Amino acid sequence: MPFNPAFPYPLYLVISEKDCAPRPWLWVAEQAIRGGVDIIQLREKDASTPTLLEKARRLKLLTDRYTIPLLINDRADIATQVSAWGVHVGQQDMQPLDIQRQYADQLHIGWSLENLRQLDSPQMQAVHHLGVSPIFATATKTNTITEWGYAGLSSIYHATDKPLIGIGNMNKKTAQAAYQAGACSVAVVSAICSAKDPQRTARFLKQQLT
Repeated sequence: MPFNPAFPYPLYLVISEKDCAPRPWLWVAEQAIRGGVDIIQLREKDASTPTLLEKARRLKLLTDRYTIPLLINDRADIATQVSAWGVHVGQQDMQPLDIQRQYADQLHIGWSLENLRQLDSPQMQAVHHLGVSPIFATATKTNTITEWGYAGLSSIYHATDKPLIGIGNMNKKTAQAAYQAGACSVAVVSAICSAKDPQRTARFLKQQLT
């Protein structure tokens, strides 16, 4: 529904090794891409810098093979080292304007939207897209403030022209409604990472968003 040419990636996978266990996480990532995932974010919040860098490099090799954009969670330094497409940051991370000052236009910057006041923040000048987080509360992300729901997502859609990525309990039952409410992209974690057949699940979800 709300296709945005600035973010033409309707199915967005957020992946970590832990979320994919006990299966190999890169295998899950490749299956998801084959099923229709358009963009991938690596989120390894507890990994050491050397471990994160190694994982980012391995995932970048995979995403390059399929010409899929890669984002790194929190770490702009890692993102630039592996020539990732972008970085995604929250309120407690390096802020968008600081990333822009340090790295210029090397990265597309995603920012987690936790309250409507952020839409008036000077930080928005450096933001490429917004992660509306969470649409619904989820065990994979607990340090959040506002549970937006579909109505909240719709209100944000009418308040900004930034591309919106809906995240938080997005799955086969909720993804399509979030897309229709204003998200130009739906970010999934467990729905694909824990799926018995990640490729088939990704294909089903992609069909809901087109």
